Amino acid sequence: MELKQYEGLPLGSAAIDFSLPGVDGKTHSLSSFKDKRILVVAFWCNHCPYVQAWEDRAVAAQREYAGKGVQFVMINANDEASYPEDDFSHMVERAKMKGYNFPYLRDESQKVVEAYGGVCTPDFFVFDAARKLRYRGKFDDSKEPRGVTHQYMREVFDRLLAGQEPPVTFVPPMGCSIKWKADHWK
Repeated sequence: MELKQYEGLPLGSAAIDFSLPGVDGKTHSLSSFKDKRILVVAFWCNHCPYVQAWEDRAVAAQREYAGKGVQFVMINANDEASYPEDDFSHMVERAKMKGYNFPYLRDESQKVVEAYGGVCTPDFFVFDAARKLRYRGKFDDSKEPRGVTHQYMREVFDRLLAGQEPPVTFVPPMGCSIKWKADHWK
């Protein structure tokens, strides 16, 4: 799935608060990251091959940018009844297996993903220190690591950290659609 026309939380909007359980046994909210210069909220899951393609790059970027005040937060909102591999216990296993160095949270109600307007996994939302949305979209331009020619997220981080405008604000996210619960939209 690729979002062709922008929809969801408008660029420049304030980050929407959340209170979600993490695989680390803690409950996380926006205020948990108040000291971070950049906050990346990404909709994520276990089973999607697009997430799997980008997860090592996300771990590497978190490692590289953590000392500069960048914090990734991954949120899984998928319906676990239809996709049991996306349930909380499997999230805990995946985070350990892949060495996640960022919070991995569960949006059981799907209210957070709906509020943000997330459409797929992965779908990245980058907020500045004032928690204004400055970028939405892909991590980089290729599912295949060897095919990357444009490092969108790294360019956005570098510019925001330098007090400059990001070079791009929207690159359509691409991934597996959010797996909504059958009764979510009723």
